Amino acid sequence: MSMEQKSKRLERGAGILLPISSLPSPYGIGSLGKEAYHFVDQLEEAGQKYWQVLPVGPTSFGDSPYQSFSTFAGNPYFIDLDLLQKEGLLEKEEIQKIDWGELVYDVDYQKMYVNRFGILKKAFLRWQEKSSSDYQDFVHKNQEWLEDYSLFMSCKDYFGGVEWLSWSEDIRCRKETALKYYRQLLKEKMEFWCFVQYKFFEQWNTLKKYANQKGIQIIGDIPIYVALDSADVWANPGQYQLDETLHPIDVAGCPPDAFSDYGQKWGNPIYDWDIMEKDHFTWWKKRIKAAGSMYDVVRIDHFIGIVRYYAIPAEGVPVDGAFRKGPGEKLIKAIDEAIGDAKVIAEDLGVVVPGVRQLLKQSGYPGMKILEFAFDGKRNNEYLPHNYERNCVVYSGTHDNETLLGYFDSLPEEGYEYLLDYTGLCISDKICSEFKEKLANAVIRLAYQSVADTVILQMQDILKKDNDARMNLPSTIGQNWRWRLKRGEFGEKEIKFLGKMADIYDR
Repeated sequence: MSMEQKSKRLERGAGILLPISSLPSPYGIGSLGKEAYHFVDQLEEAGQKYWQVLPVGPTSFGDSPYQSFSTFAGNPYFIDLDLLQKEGLLEKEEIQKIDWGELVYDVDYQKMYVNRFGILKKAFLRWQEKSSSDYQDFVHKNQEWLEDYSLFMSCKDYFGGVEWLSWSEDIRCRKETALKYYRQLLKEKMEFWCFVQYKFFEQWNTLKKYANQKGIQIIGDIPIYVALDSADVWANPGQYQLDETLHPIDVAGCPPDAFSDYGQKWGNPIYDWDIMEKDHFTWWKKRIKAAGSMYDVVRIDHFIGIVRYYAIPAEGVPVDGAFRKGPGEKLIKAIDEAIGDAKVIAEDLGVVVPGVRQLLKQSGYPGMKILEFAFDGKRNNEYLPHNYERNCVVYSGTHDNETLLGYFDSLPEEGYEYLLDYTGLCISDKICSEFKEKLANAVIRLAYQSVADTVILQMQDILKKDNDARMNLPSTIGQNWRWRLKRGEFGEKEIKFLGKMADIYDR
């Protein structure tokens, strides 16, 4: 491995996967306020070095953080209302009288959508800093995406929330006269959306600085694709495989496999990689530069799509799709040019062809290992700790997987027995009332004692939650992305356990 590649490795350490949305909060969803700072303190106390979050962009229909209105913008839901109150932009009673939902362990996205923007608009109307140098600097620095995003969101509101493909033709097609007209018509709405982003990034940057001072690095997450209903596609239609009416020709997904007889049709438009290559991946460089400034480490979701991607006809089903060659090493070079001091984790899960392994090795990026994929009985399974190389990140499971306790219930008998043998637990231990918790701790220990440079555990697994706390069940809609941590739930017992593991195994 070259010196250049060595520099791309992560420092040996451990961390926790906890989305911002899952932090405790009295206002229906996690935020960038005091509970986020408290969690950073807990990470430090537990000997952790990393905090991994899910994508933090503004979410669209279905509430998935992987389907955002912008790859550059922050989620307005995460702006902390108490911090706005301290600035004098909100009154405590205004915040408290709103119905944010009844369950402290659940996000009610319908109530978020109905109530959050109203309270933010009250803050905006009281805000008098439009001419401040900090605000003007923010707008100027982010103008390339912020102007398109603020106009996109303003037009979306103006046209009743429908996707941009249903807007009037002139603004849908971004005719110059229409752009000028709507910028003037919706000037105050655009200022509101700029204000929202200003406050998000003000709070985000302050939190990140605090975490870094405590020795905690933030691992962010960017989906390889962007949502069709996004400012990204509306403002840059030539970067995607769209027809003359601006509708996708093909969309992203994956074919039928062992996990799904139907396959998956994500619906994201697919990049026109030839066009992107001709302009030296300029859009991607802007995207990666922005992510590199937000996070200490950037996890690139669906990394295997860089080598080959699955294209499904827009009107077809997954079985109608076909694999096509991706940009490969050319895109990796563009990412390396733009990433700055941040590092990369490559999400190399799925059907991994030799080209993916080759590109991963060339890039020097750490790939991912999932312990829930390890126990199929095969001793050469690449997800078993004895088969790891140092330059990787091991997870108990990701947001798309079952919790560990749920996983134990779904393991076939042969796999379950192998798991017991591998962890050194006796079958007689099963009579213990806390056996599953004991087994979960044994799996966590497997991760910590492995040679993998980095260990990331889902908070649900640390707390020994069952599948009721699962974050996402792929190909379903309605009940995902909702789980939240209750205040005090991550406590001294869990912190001491993780701290001890980090000390024993030099993390």
